[in-house]
Amino acid sequence: MQWGALAGLVVLLTSAAAAQQVADTGFAPAVERPAYAADRGPKVAIDEAHLNFHTADGGYAPFAKLLRLDGYQVQANRDPFTAGSLGRADILVVANAMHKQSEADWAPLPTLSAFTAQEVAAAEAWVRAGGSLLLIADHMPLAGHAEALAAAFGVRFQNGFAQDSAGNGQLTFRRSDSSLPSTVVANGRDAGERVDAVTTFTGQAFRLDPQVKGQALLVLPAGSRLLLPEVAFQFSDRTPRIPAAHLLQGAIVYHGRGRVALLGEAAMLTAQLAGPDKRPMGMNAPEARENARFALNLLHWLSALLP
Repeated sequence: MQWGALAGLVVLLTSAAAAQQVADTGFAPAVERPAYAADRGPKVAIDEAHLNFHTADGGYAPFAKLLRLDGYQVQANRDPFTAGSLGRADILVVANAMHKQSEADWAPLPTLSAFTAQEVAAAEAWVRAGGSLLLIADHMPLAGHAEALAAAFGVRFQNGFAQDSAGNGQLTFRRSDSSLPSTVVANGRDAGERVDAVTTFTGQAFRLDPQVKGQALLVLPAGSRLLLPEVAFQFSDRTPRIPAAHLLQGAIVYHGRGRVALLGEAAMLTAQLAGPDKRPMGMNAPEARENARFALNLLHWLSALLP
């Protein structure tokens, strides 16, 4: 896929076209064996305090619906990160937080942090003391907006666009080729929760620092590359690109007494209808039929139902 084709694939994700990308309210996931009794599970707070592209009642409503079917108590977080605000939840979900520089349209480099230094410190201390964080940041500039928070846990987000050797931004990670490694998340609690493939829909890539205690969940295959434009979605033959083989779009990290799960793409955990033809994108897409199971397994790990 060439530059123009890539831009055509992901143009629906630009803020100017956000109205064309809506939550699929008809998405009806099946949870045959809920982990918890209804509304009795851990408290999950979905962040809405940082101009988040995905919220509990918006783009991540299908994700919230899935978690509630599994027994989780899902709420919104609308407060800056402090010991007090974080203490109200067992699991914090941050999906595509933004700095105000990208509120009207994607901003060119340099990309500013969506979080203050005080918020980053509060979140790190909360996790270290036993909290669980799911941090999700898409392609540029969203990876850059979350870079400082990821770095607090030894994770280095790359502020670009990941694609495979053919130039495709939509990627499928498979157990059969080890791009979806055998992990506690991919395997679930038993054979009925096993995941063999996960699809993502145009994201970034990242790496773990050597000292981090963690596991790769989604590994970019040989030939993958990372595009590094100065302005999101503006590609040319002069756009820098670097090899991205073995970089990650998913990982888990053990941090102190707490846990952090990180994803370099957001649509994979929700269900959306994109564009005038209402194309399924996310858990509702035919090629992503195991994504919902992957999402539940990931939350089970954050809840310590998985080791």
